[in-house]
Amino acid sequence: MASSYDNDLRLNEMATGDQSGAWGTVTNLNLEMIAEAFSYGTRAIANASTDNITLADGASDADRSMYLRLSGGGQACTVSLLPNTVSKVWLIENATSATLTFTQGSGANVAVLAGQVKMIATDGAGSGAVVYDLLTDVNMAGTTVTDIITANTITANQATVDDIDLNGKVITMTGSSGDTATLTVAADGALAIATTDAAAAAANISITADGTFTATGTTITLDSAGDIILDADGADVIFKDGGTAIGTITNASSDLVIKSNVQDKDILLKGDDGGAEITALSLDMSAAGAATFNSTVTRALTRGSIDVGNSSGVSAPLVKGAADTVLTSDGTDISWAAAGGGATEFIATADASSSANISFTGFDASKYDNYLFTFLNVRPDADAKSLLLLTSTDGGSSYDTGAYDYMAQYAGHRNDNVYVAYDGASANINVSASQGTASGEDNGCSGHMFMYGPHLAQFTNVIGQSSYYSSNAQHALIAFAGTRKSAADVDAVQFKYNTGNITSGTITMYGLKNA
Repeated sequence: MASSYDNDLRLNEMATGDQSGAWGTVTNLNLEMIAEAFSYGTRAIANASTDNITLADGASDADRSMYLRLSGGGQACTVSLLPNTVSKVWLIENATSATLTFTQGSGANVAVLAGQVKMIATDGAGSGAVVYDLLTDVNMAGTTVTDIITANTITANQATVDDIDLNGKVITMTGSSGDTATLTVAADGALAIATTDAAAAAANISITADGTFTATGTTITLDSAGDIILDADGADVIFKDGGTAIGTITNASSDLVIKSNVQDKDILLKGDDGGAEITALSLDMSAAGAATFNSTVTRALTRGSIDVGNSSGVSAPLVKGAADTVLTSDGTDISWAAAGGGATEFIATADASSSANISFTGFDASKYDNYLFTFLNVRPDADAKSLLLLTSTDGGSSYDTGAYDYMAQYAGHRNDNVYVAYDGASANINVSASQGTASGEDNGCSGHMFMYGPHLAQFTNVIGQSSYYSSNAQHALIAFAGTRKSAADVDAVQFKYNTGNITSGTITMYGLKNA
């Protein structure tokens, strides 16, 4: 009859008459295997997702050791304890760099983290076998342990304890290189936390909460050798008294906002003047933020500011005047007054880009009597075109283009000619005549034009000058004038070429302020 290995340590159970002449050898091997089961052993785990620990039949191996140190690996691995009929207790040390999960059957498994030591057991129930974590639910309630620990120091990689009662005044935790953190209980239960960096570098204390962090005490003191920083990602630093918000410092698009949260309550700036408390500045929230200074306000003048003496002889900033006013003096006091006439004021400008025309409607009889138009390098889209002026009396909805709407004349001079033109019945007023566009002729028309009293419902007159190159490559300078022959309120003008578009150039409109 053959030997069997059905026991939990896989010892050789010799049948009657078996192992003739070798009984002593087999018995000695069995004794050695029993000794292994109570010893320290080591084993390398494969660098793979699975591995097996198999107790050999009737042979010495480290897998049988009660304390088994597992090394190697490199990735999380599921380790099967085989055969699945073995019922056994192990102390497993995971000396790999990844988690090892121990299994025997379809029942529960036990995970041992890298660096952990756990006591586990298998029930050997075959395909449904369970692996147990023997110390997970150890209950020592009602048990008194005396004189078990006699040393001054307890060292452990990890300890989880509910309800710690430490009967001592100082707890010192030492990190790498002699760095320490010390908790000290002083008189009246005062708790001091101190950190020390052995290399004299910064030893910081960091408290992180995944929710609300609350510090409660009669007095809370922040004492820093450096800065005290309030970093509120919610944008508000809120000051409360008894749970009621009384003030807020807020980031509003990088503007610093200081706010009194209680209705009609003021913001006060106080200080110590020679031992006496003073209110230097009061901002009255019940009076729209009116500011009251305790004494004289002195300020450094900057560019654009001016101080004048008031009626009491006190220097004070001059209040900004209304639009279109100027400073004036009566020989005693300085004040603001309406500006005099004749000042030129920008109204509008237009840049042409293959434009059919350029029009202006910015006429305002309440502000301007007369107008000035300037031309800068205005060019046609083809050779021998003339720049024309048209007027409107309906805000630019339509323009005067009748054959008898204007009288127009101009006198000109070219390198090769002096000429005069007059038309007592015209459909437009010429600003230029026969502009050139060829090479050497395309610098455009530049000049100016005055328009007089277009709002007076009388004949409206214009006069101006322009300079350009003519279509025969000669420089031309003309003086032009024109009259709208019907008495009406002109409220829009248009500049265009007799045909085609304005390729480029700029025309600007100015108002000459009323006298």
